[in-house]
Amino acid sequence: MDGSVVITGGGTGGHLKVADAFIEEFYKRGIPVIFIGSSNGQDKQWFDNDKRLKTAYFLDTKGVVNKNALGKVTSLLNIISKTSYCLSLFTKYNVKTVISVGGFSAAAATFASIVKPACKLYIHEQNSVMGTLNKVTSKFATEVFSSFDKKSLIKDYPVSKEFFDLGRIRKNVNTIAFFGGSQGALVINNFALKVAVKLNKMGINIIHQTGKNDYERVKEEYEKLNIKADVFDFSKDIPSKMEKADFAVSRAGASTLWELCANCLPTFFIPYKHAAGDHQYYNAKDLNDKGLCFLQREGELKEEDFFNAINSDIHTISKNLASSINSNAVALICNIIVQNNKK
Repeated sequence: MDGSVVITGGGTGGHLKVADAFIEEFYKRGIPVIFIGSSNGQDKQWFDNDKRLKTAYFLDTKGVVNKNALGKVTSLLNIISKTSYCLSLFTKYNVKTVISVGGFSAAAATFASIVKPACKLYIHEQNSVMGTLNKVTSKFATEVFSSFDKKSLIKDYPVSKEFFDLGRIRKNVNTIAFFGGSQGALVINNFALKVAVKLNKMGINIIHQTGKNDYERVKEEYEKLNIKADVFDFSKDIPSKMEKADFAVSRAGASTLWELCANCLPTFFIPYKHAAGDHQYYNAKDLNDKGLCFLQREGELKEEDFFNAINSDIHTISKNLASSINSNAVALICNIIVQNNKK
């Protein structure tokens, strides 16, 4: 494969997990990879000084959505300036392939790939509702990959191998995990505390990711209830937490949703109601329509529905989750990209 591949995008963990999967796959193939992200998201935390990369650039870019008129103009002018800078990088490193994983971090390099002759753009859309940037740029892409789009050549989501390796078919619910994401989710934290006493009486163990801001409060509440729960704010070892659980309660960001599927872990999804385009709800609805999960909006949460879910046929759901996603998605996507590059 000629030249370097640019992986661009990020801002939040969902986008960055997919970027990481692509970086790892190209690195294994001996293809040089450049990461272009933003200095204003989590990008630098993930990929600064990453030895798998030829180099990384973290540009001072910001999103356009949810800004006033002046903020939008300022952001757009900044993106134009950074697009010009990306074009110079593409020439310097002989870039012919750009893969966008979405998020505001991806804008400059994505637009540069559209402007630059003989440069192919590939987009990975994580969610069931396409993001604003991807809506604009997808018409210029050589290929758009999505787990939710029936037209996509590859339907599976790039999930780290460890989630598959630690996956197992569940039969009974002995342990429940509450996952609110690295930032935590107050709604899930409060719901967990509401049902904790009954779970404890049922002999069900609790694993609970609270997020940094709510960790002390939640930990103290469990202590007041005299319940020994595995409470943590953040962990890099989420796969092993999932492995210990027989059932989960979670937000429905795409990366977490597909990680839970890979782990064969039946889940009660409570989507974040302010997610752009209500995409978390529609992510989970796609699974729910296939009978592969449970789904409840924040404002409709009922303890009765939750306990009905954990007392349902989770064995069948867990078995069906095992065939809902394949483990070689990123390799198949990269095969297509490498093959197209030879044309």
